[in-house]
Amino acid sequence: MKKIGWFAWPLLAAVAFAAHAATPAPPDAHAQIEQVVAKFQAALIAKDKAGLENLFMPEGGAWFEVLGDDAYRQLSAKHPQVPRFHGDNYRRFIDFVVGSKSRVEEKFSNVRIETDGAIASVYFDFLFLADGKLNNRGHEAWQLVNTGAGWKISGMAYSSEPTNLR
Repeated sequence: MKKIGWFAWPLLAAVAFAAHAATPAPPDAHAQIEQVVAKFQAALIAKDKAGLENLFMPEGGAWFEVLGDDAYRQLSAKHPQVPRFHGDNYRRFIDFVVGSKSRVEEKFSNVRIETDGAIASVYFDFLFLADGKLNNRGHEAWQLVNTGAGWKISGMAYSSEPTNLR
């Protein structure tokens, strides 16, 4: 076998990395993640606290609301100190949903899922409805982790264009 010159090793490493990076996710991973999305929507409507909590990693994670350009422009004109974003957590969101007197629902469209079978991202457009009326809209991004016992949401960020600013 011929010796490979030192200059060829980076090329071989790049080819090996590309082959590994192109490895498709297990065929059922995409369907499993779609089920997490569907369970989230159903649990929201049902105000199912345990069902919602079960979809999230119990520790760690992040949750951020970021005002969209229009909402931020309107709010900062009235309140110059208003921050563009704020951190929160899934537990407070769940308490809000369960404690709401209104029927709440989140409709998703243009859902895109990327996964390698171990981690995933889900990105979509959303409409947040309260008693059937549009309350907020924007875009949402989730990060998910395959725990070995199912997929859990580990992080969430969403842009926010509340309708009550107009």
